[in-house]
Amino acid sequence: MNLRSDLPFWLLKNGLPAAYPALEKSTRCDLLVVGGGITGALLADEATRRGIHTVLVDRRHVAYGSTSASTGLLQYEIDVPLHQLIRKVGLEHARRAYWFGVEAIDRLEALSGGKGEFHRRPSLMVAKNNRHVSSLHREFEARKAAGLSVRWIDGKKLQRSLGINRPAAIHSSVGAEVDPYQLAHRLLNRSQKRGLEIYDRTTILQYSSAGKQVMAETDRGCRIQAGAIAFATGYEVREMLPPDLFDISSTYALISEPLHDLSWWKDRTLIWESGDAYLYARTTADNRIIVGGADDEAQSGEERDDKVEKKSRFLLRKFQQLFPKAPALEAAFSWAGAFAHTKDGLAYIGEHPQFPRVYFALGFGGNGITYSAVASRMICDLFQGRKNPDLEIFSFNR
Repeated sequence: MNLRSDLPFWLLKNGLPAAYPALEKSTRCDLLVVGGGITGALLADEATRRGIHTVLVDRRHVAYGSTSASTGLLQYEIDVPLHQLIRKVGLEHARRAYWFGVEAIDRLEALSGGKGEFHRRPSLMVAKNNRHVSSLHREFEARKAAGLSVRWIDGKKLQRSLGINRPAAIHSSVGAEVDPYQLAHRLLNRSQKRGLEIYDRTTILQYSSAGKQVMAETDRGCRIQAGAIAFATGYEVREMLPPDLFDISSTYALISEPLHDLSWWKDRTLIWESGDAYLYARTTADNRIIVGGADDEAQSGEERDDKVEKKSRFLLRKFQQLFPKAPALEAAFSWAGAFAHTKDGLAYIGEHPQFPRVYFALGFGGNGITYSAVASRMICDLFQGRKNPDLEIFSFNR
């Protein structure tokens, strides 16, 4: 599956930090992780911390898929607002899902060690237009009632203190930004020192289960015997699972040339709009600006890539409307990627009844990295037979 276009910034910026061999002979392990992006890296990190002998394989080079195209905004919010999620899944599960995001950002900061361009940032959810203000205020009240650290900002104050041209916003104190490609490689390097075996350019063709073991077969004629398999391949599990579990769309992003001065962007706050196909923006350590959004229903990689230039111009116009006094941005690189979303905005984590000895870590939505941090612990709990009542929130049977 074509997950992204050819010019995601992180890949160009970081190059190939490490090279891994393809699997050339059969092997055994406790846990086989399929997928070497940020999700697989987080899972392998947690597993090796717990002393689980783990093998990780990826059909591409490590972190070359969706991870290299991620814009790296870390938010506790999910694509379905809390006040709507409460109606879908109930008060307790909805609030817990949001608090999971807060906890995940704390954990990602600890795992990054302050490196990987991880920076704490506040977050601002702005009303796209006047029609969205009442719904945004309901969201503010729901978050405040859940104990989340938020405050309401009206349009005049937004314009005066932040230079943002929108009618209202929710300010959240918890957020962060990261270079996900760099962080994935750092985690894999650390896990490798604990005994993780990493093989890229290795495709799992099929697997079978018998008793407490699974046997996976690769495209190079090798076999991997494991106690369980964890799929951290994101959208590429679509052929395995029921088609109605999630939908795939396309999303677009650009990164600017470096700006001489970013003092006008107060606290380098993460910004995203209410509603669907929202605009979002962040800064980088080298004074660039990443702008993304303009999602659509393009399905094929070719169709998506053909729209990149036009979408880039659209995103630049939208950003200028958001920050009318900001200097004009010059796009350095633009790209597109696949984007999946579920009906309730929640990830799928855990076991599916049709697949014995298999776990899934599917962090669909706009905050897939934080979901991946959550999934890594839950899946290791499952593997070790530990009860985790929160798995019910992300269950395939919900």
